Amino acid sequence: MVLVNLILILLVGGVIAWLAERQHPLLPRWIALITILFDLGYFLTYMSDLSWSQIAVVPNPTDAATWLFHYKAEWIPRFGISFELAMDGLSLLMVLLTLVLGAVSVSASWTDIKQRTGFFEANLLWTLAGVLGVFLALDLFLFFLFWEVMLVPMYLMIAIWGHEGRSYASMKFFIFTQVSGLMMLLAILALVMLNHSNTGVYSFSYFDLLYHQVGGDIAFYLMLGFFVAFLVKLPGFPVHTWLPDAHTQAPTAGSVILAGILLKTGAYGLIRFVVPLFPNEALAFSPVAMALGVAGIIYGAVLALGQDDFKRLVAYSSVSHMGFVLLGVFAWNALALQGAVMQMIAHGFSTAALFMIAGSLQERMHTRDMSKMGGLWQNMPRLGAVAMFFALASLGLPGLGNFVAEFMVLVGLFAVAPWVAAAASLGLIVAAIYSLMMMQRAFQGEPDEGRRLPDYGVREMLTMAVMIVGLIWLGLYPQPVLDTAQPVLDSLMQMVDSVTEPTQIAGLMP
Repeated sequence: MVLVNLILILLVGGVIAWLAERQHPLLPRWIALITILFDLGYFLTYMSDLSWSQIAVVPNPTDAATWLFHYKAEWIPRFGISFELAMDGLSLLMVLLTLVLGAVSVSASWTDIKQRTGFFEANLLWTLAGVLGVFLALDLFLFFLFWEVMLVPMYLMIAIWGHEGRSYASMKFFIFTQVSGLMMLLAILALVMLNHSNTGVYSFSYFDLLYHQVGGDIAFYLMLGFFVAFLVKLPGFPVHTWLPDAHTQAPTAGSVILAGILLKTGAYGLIRFVVPLFPNEALAFSPVAMALGVAGIIYGAVLALGQDDFKRLVAYSSVSHMGFVLLGVFAWNALALQGAVMQMIAHGFSTAALFMIAGSLQERMHTRDMSKMGGLWQNMPRLGAVAMFFALASLGLPGLGNFVAEFMVLVGLFAVAPWVAAAASLGLIVAAIYSLMMMQRAFQGEPDEGRRLPDYGVREMLTMAVMIVGLIWLGLYPQPVLDTAQPVLDSLMQMVDSVTEPTQIAGLMP
């Protein structure tokens, strides 16, 4: 029941935060923060009972007993639908990332949200609950349910508390994710029906569908249904266009959740579902997927160069950096996959922090236009120093988590497709240019002598310290994260190798 409770705590906490607004407008913020920290503590308490040898065991993808946690209850048995949750090392890392950045997002909303604070914090907690469901659900119908549930409160956060263009941005976000989600639902239903025609059993369970007998062109189209849904959420080129608008118009906490957590659900889906469920089709499609990854890296980086809007620059940088995840997944070797997982975590910290910085500047200056900034380091030295750290992290400074992630992806990718790796590395060069340009335009230059702006206080510095420590730890000692994810990745690669035609794997090699 520990997995169920992780989700229930956030759902109930959201209801309490909503009702608490009647007592005092500040009370929902404390309730939201306490709820997330309690959920994190509850989870860590159960994790402390597991030995490292248990975490290091290679789980059998088709045997739930080998996973760290597993819960299953009958739901709609006539159609093989159950309430099935499970956790292995990969989902463990994603749950930790979700709860840590969830607390960061509450801090980001502390002074930014001034109206209907109870309903805002409720939507924030419900979004986190939906994300946890996505990372834990292993019944594909339940997975789709959580996939849709997490979108509704996120839509409301943008539509109600967003900035001047919030109506357009929220509708665009909802349409993109809903249409792609519908494609995934059709693929899920078709997969279940075709599997039933082969086995005589209805089942939406991940464990039952891994070795399905669906093949040929139909399997390729089903794989595309999953792939497009996850590519939209990643977001990948050319279906990324909802992201800059959503990020620019979302409140700061919404941008933190979008960049730090929601984008990772797309990456998680690629690793967990697309390649394991359709190994032959996914490997055959890998050249196209890699081309999309490289296009996203370069395209996002070049567009980031041309932005005056601070938040929009960071949004396009997310498109660029998440392209490395797409490359790592479809390179499908140990180094590249480890790099993809590292990128999911490191990007979550660095980009969430940059969006929080952008929100702080907008709250203080009432603008996101970097041409109206300049010299801010003199006015706000603590904020300037923090911004410099995360700009360096984003461009891949050695010693920080982003460097480890992108380096591992490129090394793993080079073994499979050297020219793709060479093209992707151009994104690192452009990243250095736009990151330093951002610092130059916003924080360097002549300060406005008549401008008096409050610097970061204790709350903001403590929040940033969490992400700074996280990135330094990932950069200097990433081994615990790598060791946690490696057993899961090993099991998935072994499973794919056992059902993949050897000629397809050889065909990817240079």
